[in-house]
Amino acid sequence: MGSFSRRTLLVAGAGAGLLTACGSNTGREGGGSGPGLSQWYHQYGEAGTERAVQRYAAAFREARVTVQWRPGNYDQQTAAALLTDSGPDVFEVNGPTLDQIQGGQVLDLTELLEGVKDDFSPAVLTPKTYDGRVWGIPQVVDTQLLYYRKSLLGDAGVEPPTTLDALVDAARELTGDKVKGLFLGNDGGAGVLGGTPLYAAGLQLVTDDGKAGFDDPAAARTLGKLHQLYADKSLLLGAPSDWSDPSAFLQGLTAMQWSGLWALPQVRKELGDDFGVLPFPADGGHGRPSVPVGAYGAAVSARSTHQEAAKAYVKWLWVDRTDYQEDFALSYGFHIPARLSLARKATKLRQGPAADVVRFTTDHGYAQPLLWTPASQTAYQDALSRIIRNGASPERELRTVVRKVSAELDRVKNAKKTP
Repeated sequence: MGSFSRRTLLVAGAGAGLLTACGSNTGREGGGSGPGLSQWYHQYGEAGTERAVQRYAAAFREARVTVQWRPGNYDQQTAAALLTDSGPDVFEVNGPTLDQIQGGQVLDLTELLEGVKDDFSPAVLTPKTYDGRVWGIPQVVDTQLLYYRKSLLGDAGVEPPTTLDALVDAARELTGDKVKGLFLGNDGGAGVLGGTPLYAAGLQLVTDDGKAGFDDPAAARTLGKLHQLYADKSLLLGAPSDWSDPSAFLQGLTAMQWSGLWALPQVRKELGDDFGVLPFPADGGHGRPSVPVGAYGAAVSARSTHQEAAKAYVKWLWVDRTDYQEDFALSYGFHIPARLSLARKATKLRQGPAADVVRFTTDHGYAQPLLWTPASQTAYQDALSRIIRNGASPERELRTVVRKVSAELDRVKNAKKTP
């Protein structure tokens, strides 16, 4: 998955829109007999991924599967296509979204996981579950983490930070004339961090009973510390590349950088052993380390004319063929397989920082909940930006956000699923 796609996956919700690109229908058909199925993927950035998914499709014997590689705004394309008869049978999705599930646009896939459901990472399976039913099968897990330069911290006598207070202090200590202590993105962190600091404070975006999960004084205290980083001038701003690219970290512009798992092979290649990784550090007495995760999943359109064949294909590829699942996760980019058993045994994930990331993700991973809609995301992120950059009152900003999110949660919980 390319960095743009990951950024979209991990910090934004999918929205509906117009079909903006026709895509490329270059995938060779599957070698099987039976009905013809169309399968859509977003355009991955890693070399070899497109050929790999075409190879998987060609190996399926019960249908003729044609892979379409879709450039452009993939989430908008699929949202629009699901409303027509010309969309895909099987498609990769950042979701499915609550609107797609409640609108009856995707099929219930719960039966596909019979006997193996507990082997899927709960952090990424839970947001694909609604009313106790599974609507998408996770393909891989992507995550974000804090990279730190061992030599720079060692020279400054700074320990790797395991609390948010320690992160604020470390960033200040590590900031000098030519190096900033921390890079959270060119906007100061509002765009990428999202709800991660709230989870680090022991809170949630949405509670298990469907309420705003940050109507708590601890939320304001934690977000106020993000402004302290900005006020201390400890944050790198205006870097040549944004947070998803490790260039600022590799060029020595910052001693610590928040980025993605996808950056780890490049960081390791250029820095060798001179780096470590951490989750977002815990804050407060009830806090815990926080690791945001996301996962594209495979879903089946309710408009498919070959629904049973489409479900059989999804089960074959993303449940039964664990060899393809490990190949997809680790041969063309750097992801964690969605299956816990595959993540534990994958050779590339068993040592060093990669093994640390798997452990952090298993122990502390969270994904944006299904009830966290784009409207809630926008209200919260805009407030977070004002808190970080403008020093706006966290208490006042969060009161407004809680009201908006509560109203949005009431709206989506009262929506009726169409037949």
